Amino acid sequence: MNFTRWSARLPGTQRRAAARTDRGAVPAARAREHGESPADSAPEPAPPAPTVDRLPARELLEHAPALTALLHGPDHRLLHVNEAYRTAFGAPPDEATGTPAQEALPELAALGLLPLLDQVHRSGRPRTVKSRKAPDGRSYTFTCAPVSVPPAAPDGPADTAILLFATDVTDHAEAAERLRASERSQRETAVTLQRSLLPQELEQPDDLRIAATYQPGGTEAAVGGDWYDVITLGGGRTALVIGDVMGRGVRAAAVMGQLRTAVRAYARLDLPPHEVLQLLDGLAAEIDATQIATCVYAVHDPNEGRLVYASAGHLPILVRDENGVIHRAEEPTGPPLGTGGWLHASGSVPLTPGSTAVLYTDGLVERRDQDIDQGVSALADALAGASGSPQVICDRLLRALGVTASHDDDVAVLVVEHPARDGSDADLFRNATLELLGGVEATPRARAFATGVLSSWRCPPELHDMGVLAASELVANSLQHGAPPMRLRLRRTDRRLIVEVTDGDDHLPRRRRAEPADEAGRGIAIVAHVSSAWGCRRIPGGGKAVWCEFALPAKRTPPGS
Repeated sequence: MNFTRWSARLPGTQRRAAARTDRGAVPAARAREHGESPADSAPEPAPPAPTVDRLPARELLEHAPALTALLHGPDHRLLHVNEAYRTAFGAPPDEATGTPAQEALPELAALGLLPLLDQVHRSGRPRTVKSRKAPDGRSYTFTCAPVSVPPAAPDGPADTAILLFATDVTDHAEAAERLRASERSQRETAVTLQRSLLPQELEQPDDLRIAATYQPGGTEAAVGGDWYDVITLGGGRTALVIGDVMGRGVRAAAVMGQLRTAVRAYARLDLPPHEVLQLLDGLAAEIDATQIATCVYAVHDPNEGRLVYASAGHLPILVRDENGVIHRAEEPTGPPLGTGGWLHASGSVPLTPGSTAVLYTDGLVERRDQDIDQGVSALADALAGASGSPQVICDRLLRALGVTASHDDDVAVLVVEHPARDGSDADLFRNATLELLGGVEATPRARAFATGVLSSWRCPPELHDMGVLAASELVANSLQHGAPPMRLRLRRTDRRLIVEVTDGDDHLPRRRRAEPADEAGRGIAIVAHVSSAWGCRRIPGGGKAVWCEFALPAKRTPPGS
């Protein structure tokens, strides 16, 4: 290492030289004033100060506070390590000089620096690796740079070695690790908050098999606003919900939680999907007008074999029918929630036995390098080939769309299967319908119909009697307060018995306390008393449906089985 050419450029060198010239001129001028010769009054000359080029490079390296090592040749033979290096990693044996670094300095191999030394030797360019933890427990940043060394022969060309320079960054590394630990803790807290706002356990309707998955995106602490829900409406009907609050952070998660709670409350009103979204739209504007949210609300009625839905700016539902054909529920679609002034509309898509539906958020199909329609088409192709249980289909769709733990957006997926049943399983799901003509004879006809059907279904005697009583009271109530056409429907699943009466009047009955002198008002009270649940709703095209349901007794396990 040659420092000679740097000595004239060192900061302050030229100023110090000029100052020495000025100091020598002042005594000479004073001597002339007193008649003395300058030679008689000049001080003794100072001994010459050592210049930088006279200091050996080895001495500089030895006293450097940083860890340094000098290595030579393609196998990085040891030339020198300084005192700081020896203190940190221990002194190599005296005979280690000239030995390859892999043997003389095994700590370099443990730190993975030998490939770095090879790169520097081949390229002739310096390389740096940051914050490597050494065997002594401290962290160092290592820089390897090519340097010139004197030739081995007096007349030979200058040779090239590698100067390894290590800076202790333990404090920085520990601070960075504390920061990463804090970020991990914040993210875990945020994800826990997000998951706590989602259903902890999905409701499982009698007629459907449902699974859902949620995967937070990115590694930062900000959470998203994706959500899903399954709501049992009663009478065998089920509401399916999925939504997405745009943006990230606790505010988005808070808005999501409020919207999800509101959807569950509005669902209890048993309104059509477009009316639920209409109410949700007004609420979203009141919660935060700056937050954009999309949502799909769908209702499945096993008697209709269709999925009736309304969409507020959300991606289309995909349905694979029993033949493997993919249907895309695209229309109608309104603007996102919170815009106000828009009348949402309901649409429908078949969901017959053997079909599978997928509801999802944009994190599953949206990519920066492709149009979102391409992502939806890719999801449709993946759904066409996915088989297995709803949970297996969830996992397969995530893999097919390339969603990993490092995915940069939240993903929520809801898979709904309407299984095709046959054999003994099909015997547990029965339907029977009777069209009722107005007149006093409708009630005894309904009673006789319910008696025969429930007997053929081999219902337990107590359940049989209560089912006949409920059918009689609901029909009588419809005859007195409703309007034609009227229909009685009995439905049995593997878990419950459902009795439903529809008529053409929009007036919804309500339960009230009948006074002793009242001749009416006791029918709904009787139904509510004997059944496990009851309810009413308006039906599309006008009219209403009043229903009640009874839980089937659990099957007893034979002793010793």
